[in-house]
Amino acid sequence: MKKTADAVVIGGGVIGCSILYHLCVQNMNNVILLEKDVLGSGSTGRSQTICRTHYSNEITSIMARDSLNIFNNFSEIVGGQSGFVNTGYIVVVNQSDTDGLRNNLRMQQNLGINTSEIDSAQLRDIAPMIRTTGDELLAWEPDSGYADSYQVTTSFANRARDMGADIHLRNPVTGIEIENGAVKSVTTPDGTIATRKVIICSGPWSKEIMNSVRVEVPLSTVRHQIATIVRPADKIPDHPIIGDIAQSFSLRPEGTSMTLVGFGEDEAKVDSYNEGVDLDDIPLVLSRLINRMPDMDQAYFRGGWSGLFTITPDWHPILDEIPGVEGLYCAVGFSGHGFKLAPSIGEVISKLVVGDEISNVDISQLRFTRFEQNDVLTSSYHYNVLA
Repeated sequence: MKKTADAVVIGGGVIGCSILYHLCVQNMNNVILLEKDVLGSGSTGRSQTICRTHYSNEITSIMARDSLNIFNNFSEIVGGQSGFVNTGYIVVVNQSDTDGLRNNLRMQQNLGINTSEIDSAQLRDIAPMIRTTGDELLAWEPDSGYADSYQVTTSFANRARDMGADIHLRNPVTGIEIENGAVKSVTTPDGTIATRKVIICSGPWSKEIMNSVRVEVPLSTVRHQIATIVRPADKIPDHPIIGDIAQSFSLRPEGTSMTLVGFGEDEAKVDSYNEGVDLDDIPLVLSRLINRMPDMDQAYFRGGWSGLFTITPDWHPILDEIPGVEGLYCAVGFSGHGFKLAPSIGEVISKLVVGDEISNVDISQLRFTRFEQNDVLTSSYHYNVLA
């Protein structure tokens, strides 16, 4: 392992690998990524991997828009594969969320995002398997879809290696040395790396790492479940992704006969949460699924898993250099949005680290101090993970 680096990235999920790749694009090639396990072994590998642009704030809409373009053109822009599948994305809300939906659509359309409100007749043309009620409204994003977390993460990592970056797996950070208010080095079981720049992007483990250098950060973790449902392929050969705000769950197709249903945000401990699915919840999940797609009455539960969302009080990430510690940066608290924003996050954090201008988005809205300043972002909806 090298003894010096221009920057050290802590965390080998999709965010860390995107940052590593983009640092190399910025011609900072003597960079090292440290991962305590293997690439994508944390929240990345347990993501539902939905790629959509429907948000309540310009900053996340812009980053989602730019990231979706990269997912769509991954082999040309990054190299490697993203596994992106274009399914389209439908948002369903109750009448009480009418203003929120329409305000979001106006904002997104002004940003050049391909989205619109649709009525029941248009829904029948787009997705005839979906049923709605008279008091529900819908928005449609034809360009959205889902990608493959493993392919995206490893493609970022491989391209970074090609440009000179080093990646060390099963080599956890045991300490960050701060001297005179600035980063000096990073310690691991394999030795110490002298560096003046460290980026913490360790998902659920970020709070522990930041606390080790006496940085308090308002992060907590919740458990998000994903149930694998076998659908009747003869009746529903495919379907779009649905962000069902009206029923507080999401779903996307997987292959030719599976549907992944995401639900639940229960408090959880990082190293001792239930990584499976609560069987008691499945009858309600199936009931809501059938309510949205009646032909799912022949579907059955096959299995599933749970992952962790690392959340902030406003369910938006913190992207900043940590005040009072020169050279210590964080990209944390993605609150379930990390995968879909990862390409853009890597670009903006790399520019922040090297001191380049970030021209496409104002990340000061995601600064570290916004919570103590009571200047938080808000969502148009009650369903927090939709932001």
